[in-house]
Amino acid sequence: MNKKNHVLKSVFGHASFRAFQEEAVDAILSGRDVMMILPTGAGKSLCYQLPSLLMDGTTVVISPLLALMHDQITALSAFGIDAAMISSMQTPDEIRAIVQGAKESSLKFLYVAPERLKSGEFIHFLSTISINFFVVDEAHCVSEWGHEFREDYRQLHRLRDLFPTVPIAAFTATATHFVEQDILTQLRLVNPILIRAKVRRDNLHISANHRNGNGREQLLEFLSKYENECGIIYTFTRKEAQSIAEFLSAKKIPAQAYHAGLPTQQKNETYRAFLNDEIRVVVATVAFGMGIDKSNIRFVVHTTLPKTIENYYQEIGRAGRDGLEASTLLLFSASDYSDRKRMIDTQSDSPYKKLALDKLETTSRFASSEICRHVLIAEYFDDRSQPCTTQCDNCTQEDKNSIDITQDALKLLSSVYRTGQKFGLHYVVDVLLGSINEKIEHNGHQLLSVYAIGKDKSRHYWLTLGDRLLELKALKQGDFKVLMLDEYGLEIIKQSLSVTIRTERLAQQKRYTKTAIVTYSSEDYHPIFEQLRGLRSSIAKSNGVPPYVVFSDKTLQEMAQKLPRNKSEMLQVGGIGDVKFERYGKEFLALCESIKELAL
Repeated sequence: MNKKNHVLKSVFGHASFRAFQEEAVDAILSGRDVMMILPTGAGKSLCYQLPSLLMDGTTVVISPLLALMHDQITALSAFGIDAAMISSMQTPDEIRAIVQGAKESSLKFLYVAPERLKSGEFIHFLSTISINFFVVDEAHCVSEWGHEFREDYRQLHRLRDLFPTVPIAAFTATATHFVEQDILTQLRLVNPILIRAKVRRDNLHISANHRNGNGREQLLEFLSKYENECGIIYTFTRKEAQSIAEFLSAKKIPAQAYHAGLPTQQKNETYRAFLNDEIRVVVATVAFGMGIDKSNIRFVVHTTLPKTIENYYQEIGRAGRDGLEASTLLLFSASDYSDRKRMIDTQSDSPYKKLALDKLETTSRFASSEICRHVLIAEYFDDRSQPCTTQCDNCTQEDKNSIDITQDALKLLSSVYRTGQKFGLHYVVDVLLGSINEKIEHNGHQLLSVYAIGKDKSRHYWLTLGDRLLELKALKQGDFKVLMLDEYGLEIIKQSLSVTIRTERLAQQKRYTKTAIVTYSSEDYHPIFEQLRGLRSSIAKSNGVPPYVVFSDKTLQEMAQKLPRNKSEMLQVGGIGDVKFERYGKEFLALCESIKELAL
């Protein structure tokens, strides 16, 4: 066994490399600049952590978030690897100790935020230590055409000027070819080895549904399949994050809100509790989760339309990092597009504004599309994929029939026109249903010819129809979500153009029923898995680390199936190397033995 494979097994607990990992490791070991685009959960971190262990010197990792750095350092420490970060969180004494460790070459990984590189004092410090290579993590932040551009990342080209002989390895999960070239140019990589993996995540099931009302029943239906599992729910506003967290808590689902408006201490506590499996669900704005290293997230939900495919792909990528099955759900309505567009329209005209509008349009088409979700995402990132057949709603949905709704579309469009194009969808539907209320009587709209012409249909039907007409650009929303006829809407009225809708969208949302999904391969191992998970929680708590740092769910699943009897058999379980066995293995062996005895 060569050195890299020995380290792969003894330290990281893996018998073989995953796709593209060995290519990246070899490139770094040969001293080349590297640009790697690899989906979240495909093992990017190992690509730079393993070669550093085979090289002299310290690896300097530039990372955008303190929480991400902390997660990485915690995971490395669990492998017995010396890693630290220099940030505003450290005391002067702690920083001095880290600096000394780097100078003595005992520190293997030094994590810093990009802002730190603006300090002349810090640059001088770096010049006094032996750096084997730089890592630029979340490298899409370098590109001003990317979805999370950060100005401090744009200055990282200085690394090439200041340290011309030190190789640079850049990593990201999301980059179109256009963004990729911008990263290469900005970082000034020299004759780099470019490694671009396939975009598709085979363990991720992707669904997108039109939101019924506020979507709460749909959310409960989805969450009922993941009892005792962890997940993230992304919302558009802080108010919605708070409201949904309170709603779920009232339904006995442990959940906490996370957004920029909360006190730092509260956000930190929520983050800690989530990492340690003390709460199941975090309901958050996009302020939460970039690069989060928690491997056992089983689901990600978006309650509104994301602003870009990059954001969406990055966020759903937080599910299933351990390689086990995970699911995503996007709930959206046509009004989401209008809300997002209104925010973009406040910007002054520029190429960036046009790009933002184009990306929003693409995201909207993705949500409403009827072809394979994995194919659409792959195409966006200049990749190709065959239809998944089993891993998205469009490939598995049985009811794909559409019905003609032209006559009812004409009724709704006429109602918008007759009421003066001054009201929102709910008011127009009230008129169609023949509702009796003060506002309608004040406006005299009970006298209109369109009043009560839709009373034979339900409110849900007309609201869904309105959503469909917004998607088709037959209607548009102005300020305060006022409905107005768009050009296509006028054409429908003048020419009686055909309008169709998928029948499943018109069905009333059913009350949710619990149908739990399990992530292990056989229900026979479920009780054993839960016992192993209980031991993992206990060990994690006593060691002050998140449970997934001890062993991943995937490792516990394999252990539940094999029930190893000794060290040799334990080391055959994926994710268990010498270091982790010495730290945790004996307790798990004892439990496996106990389980076997009880089964006799």
